[in-house]
Amino acid sequence: MPNSKKPFRINVGFIAHEEIGRSHDFPFEFDKITLGDDLELRSLDGIVNIGRTPQGLVLQADFSAETNLMCVRCLQEFEHELDWSFTELYAFDKRSETESELILPEDGHIDLAEMLREYALLEVPISPICKSDCQGLCAECGQNLNEKDCGHSPEENDSPFAKLKDLL
Repeated sequence: MPNSKKPFRINVGFIAHEEIGRSHDFPFEFDKITLGDDLELRSLDGIVNIGRTPQGLVLQADFSAETNLMCVRCLQEFEHELDWSFTELYAFDKRSETESELILPEDGHIDLAEMLREYALLEVPISPICKSDCQGLCAECGQNLNEKDCGHSPEENDSPFAKLKDLL
């Protein structure tokens, strides 16, 4: 039963004492959860498989969730689906440590919340667009061109390279 204040903190100490090759699945399912101060996820569904290796505990995770993003073209909020997977090693000691520098804590409890947040944020597009044919806002009056046409036309380009467009 996960702790309501730390829902991604799990006890893996017992796996460290099992034979090499053994693994356990830890399912996660939340209708709505906030990771950190800035990432709200809905319909979070995932599974974490933790297995015993000679070097430590290898964690393999697969998650999916929905979040709201702001379209960079029309500035409307829209729902975006995120899917992410990751693999990390919690080493038993410094000799087996990987570049992520994760060491299995002495109490045998690991909290996946920050790691989960970081990998989820990597899936958020840098310039989110609500739909591929989003027309954005009118540069003159600010009207959302997806809702209606304001009648303004784009200004003639006075760039010295504008004549090159005629060659196409």
